[in-house]
Amino acid sequence: MANKLNSLTGWLRDYHVLARYRTQWILASLFLLLAAAATLAVPLAFRGVVDTGLTSDAIDRQFIYLLLLAAVLALMTASRFYMMSWLGERVVADIRQRVFENVLRQSPTYFETLQTGEVLSRLTSDTTLVQTLVGSSISIALRSLVMLVGGMTMMLVTSAWLAGVMIVLLALIVLPLWALGRRVRKMSRASQDKVADTSAMAGEVLNAITTVQAFTREPHEQQRFNTAVEIAFREAKKRITMRSILTAMAIVMSFGVIVFVLWIGAQQVSAGLMTLGELTQFVLYAVLIAGSIGALSETWGDLQRAAGAMERLVELMQATPTLRPLDQNTNQATGVGILLPEVNAIALNDLSFTYPSRPDFMAINQLSFAVPQGARYAVVGPSGAGKSTLFAMLLRFYEPSAGQIAIFGQDITQWPVSELRNLIGIVPQEPVIFAASAMENIRYGKLDASDAEVIEAAKTAHADGFITALPQGYDSFLGERGVRLSGGQKQRISIARAILKNPPILLLDEATSALDAESEREVQLALDTVLPGRTSLTIAHRLATVLRADRILVLEEGKVVEQGSHADLIKQGGLYARLAELQFA
Repeated sequence: MANKLNSLTGWLRDYHVLARYRTQWILASLFLLLAAAATLAVPLAFRGVVDTGLTSDAIDRQFIYLLLLAAVLALMTASRFYMMSWLGERVVADIRQRVFENVLRQSPTYFETLQTGEVLSRLTSDTTLVQTLVGSSISIALRSLVMLVGGMTMMLVTSAWLAGVMIVLLALIVLPLWALGRRVRKMSRASQDKVADTSAMAGEVLNAITTVQAFTREPHEQQRFNTAVEIAFREAKKRITMRSILTAMAIVMSFGVIVFVLWIGAQQVSAGLMTLGELTQFVLYAVLIAGSIGALSETWGDLQRAAGAMERLVELMQATPTLRPLDQNTNQATGVGILLPEVNAIALNDLSFTYPSRPDFMAINQLSFAVPQGARYAVVGPSGAGKSTLFAMLLRFYEPSAGQIAIFGQDITQWPVSELRNLIGIVPQEPVIFAASAMENIRYGKLDASDAEVIEAAKTAHADGFITALPQGYDSFLGERGVRLSGGQKQRISIARAILKNPPILLLDEATSALDAESEREVQLALDTVLPGRTSLTIAHRLATVLRADRILVLEEGKVVEQGSHADLIKQGGLYARLAELQFA
């Protein structure tokens, strides 16, 4: 529990939550103290009513005091609720922003072991627990603590002997409650982990819904999800059972102590040692103390759950990216329209790489080649040869195990990451379409582009025709992951996005793989318009798309085994010639 509380308090300290919202915290604390003071004054007012007597002429004044006290209590309680709820929402908004900001900085390696569904679960359910703690539980705990201390003080003033007996007996019930609280904490973390598992599973299935339905595996996936939900429910049931026992024990033991002490007080009233008003006052303070203890036990459970949730969130906020971005650099390049030195656009020298999850497999093995500025190079080879890995390394998604990559004569590690990636545009093999309009999807390549620039890029990518045919044209919503488009249409949207970015280097990863023959011809014509004068590196399995490349690099097992023009490679009769024979025959 100490580690989890350290995560919670550490985050509050490191991100200056108290300092950032000092005014709101001060106001919330002020309203809390005033509300507690008004509540503690209620038993005094009732004592006045009892001791004055219902038939006394002064009774009206006592009831007026009670009414005014109720109005003050209502105003202060409402103000405290507003300020604490505001703080809870604000702090959770900060947490979500910081978690998402750090997750965006992680390399693909990070997501090899962490499912996106679990990240979403932490951003939603875990932050909700923290919001409950900050916006509600802390307020209730502080109010209950003030009421407990204030109530005990007033009880001591009313009857020191009775109050002493009650305090000793209440102290004896703390130990069993503490022991149960430790068990609740362990169950809370287990319950949160199971909920995250269900979210991750649901996200995975929904992202692959067409495959699930194509194989008619809906019943199978429903059964898997039901099993995960039931496991999460069983963990939650254990937690709520233990919390229920904890609450019941707190209430029974607290009220048992109160009843016993009140029995003694009744004996004192009968003996004339206390007035009825004093006993009434003592009873009300005892009730306030019992309620405070019960509320503290409830908030202790919330604190445990929130501490466990905060530990998981801190893991995301403090995860160190494997990529080490440079914030300061003497190179002031912005990526587009800059003056680039007259050197090779891309140069690899004895580059080697192994994936962290497969350390024994050399995805790239002492790879060396150079791409001059303005040249059109192509990379071909069998599956697993390292082609896509090469692109990922050029974008610095992974760090080399050995060797060097130079972009425009400068070591890739010396480029600030954002500037490096601004130099490179990519058309991936599986195009990514966002749940937005066609206009916004293309504009993703250049956020400040005008509508005219977007439309021109779409025309260049031969996408204008099908976009204007959509119900709302460029403003048409394309659906999640572009479900309203065909594979070829999504690819042309992706190409238009890269064209709009207008980078010095363009990476094409099977850019025409999803297109039919007619669409492929159109896109190839578009690329023939765009690529001259621009450095490009194209991955292709369909060799017809690379016939016009200045040089073709043939990769096998992470190495360049052949290179040259199409005609030269055919004459060599090696791997490329065999691949060409299989396709063109």
